[in-house]
Amino acid sequence: MTRRQFQRRKAAEQGKAIKAAVRKHLSADALINIVRDSFEQLPEPSNGTPKIPIADALMSGFAMFALKSPSLLAFENAWKADDSNLKSIFKINSIPSDTQMRTRLDLMPPDELRAAHNAIFNELQRGKALEKMQYLEEGYLLANDGTGYFSSENLYSPLCLQKTSRSGQTTYYLQMQQAALVHPDLREVIPLIPEIISRQDGSSKNDCEMNASRRLLAKIRQEHPHLKIVVTQDAISPNGPYIRFVTELGYHFIFTVKQADHRRLFAQFDSAVEKKEARELEFQDPKDPEKLHYFRWMNGLAINASHPDVIVNVLEYWQTIGETTKRFCWVTSIQLGTENVYRIMRAARAQWKIENETFNTLKNQGYHFEHNYGLGQKYLSIVFVALMMLAFLADQTQQLCCTLFQAVWKKLGSKRALWEDMRSLFHWFTLESMEMLYLVLLRGIVKPKPIFEADTS
Repeated sequence: MTRRQFQRRKAAEQGKAIKAAVRKHLSADALINIVRDSFEQLPEPSNGTPKIPIADALMSGFAMFALKSPSLLAFENAWKADDSNLKSIFKINSIPSDTQMRTRLDLMPPDELRAAHNAIFNELQRGKALEKMQYLEEGYLLANDGTGYFSSENLYSPLCLQKTSRSGQTTYYLQMQQAALVHPDLREVIPLIPEIISRQDGSSKNDCEMNASRRLLAKIRQEHPHLKIVVTQDAISPNGPYIRFVTELGYHFIFTVKQADHRRLFAQFDSAVEKKEARELEFQDPKDPEKLHYFRWMNGLAINASHPDVIVNVLEYWQTIGETTKRFCWVTSIQLGTENVYRIMRAARAQWKIENETFNTLKNQGYHFEHNYGLGQKYLSIVFVALMMLAFLADQTQQLCCTLFQAVWKKLGSKRALWEDMRSLFHWFTLESMEMLYLVLLRGIVKPKPIFEADTS
């Protein structure tokens, strides 16, 4: 047996073992079917019988983001010669052109897409795949933050926010508020449905991150009434009305707090320290003797003078490595004690995953998050963002649960390499399923020779 034959045999055996371990209900093909079934239930947003059904238009948009096409035109050019894989894998019957897709999706109210997102989330719950995401007894960590995804001085839609510089130049932009379940020890995140920060219907004023955050958290609670959640958020969040709002929804919270913004709160805290009422804990990190942890905390302080009934618990934390010391501070609804301050600290610092594992992944790992796929006159830009996040959720579900996806990713070494090879196979070969595509990537293929007739002239 030659070395190459041995490698192929070993890859085939590995593929069989991985295939046997795949959780079918959370594989790529199962997730595609979940999305397709959900889109089939949606009403047509326009009158009559359109040439491109809305389910096909939505599924085409989802396929574009699932395949990480850099633009609508690139997606259209890729399937023009052969659309068989889009039909067999993504179950698309009538594939729209780029213009048709924009026209159809512009009319689709974006909240209609929540059902597809929730269908995948509910499948994660039923399969008990979410259990590994829980870090605190009080609930799943829900990191919550805003980011921009479009900005232009020339292009705009009725939904765009606006800001005008001192020189009179107007910039049009769109942002979104995103929440995701995170875990300090896991690379995966489970994104929930984003809330777009845009000009609201009938309003002449800009929307803002805090208003969008309220809408987002209220919708999550309505759709997941029994889900135990601990909201983590940055320093714009710890004010009396917002804390009361989050608490009334049944959430716990851990919010970053700045001393300069909460002088009354820290005056109470400093007084407790002087009276030796505050608690302290210091220890060396068992995994890194050069790292020193120091905690100081106090329970039961009023957030400010204007809202003396809004009670929070304050946690200060210093991390020292060598000669470098960093200080952090949070307010939380969770009662603090020696037994949990370390875990609360790690939970709070996992907030960075909404930036790094979510926004940076979308911007830098092949999702083309900041590319303008189209603004439209109504909902187009929001629908595209929702479809991108739906594809991202499907990818993160596979990354968390699918051994086949994990093996292919490990073999290829990066997400960008995986997406590039996936598009190449999708373009050049007839495939029956995403499972077949992944298995080909895992086992390798014998490269075919190009078919051509020699020029005898």
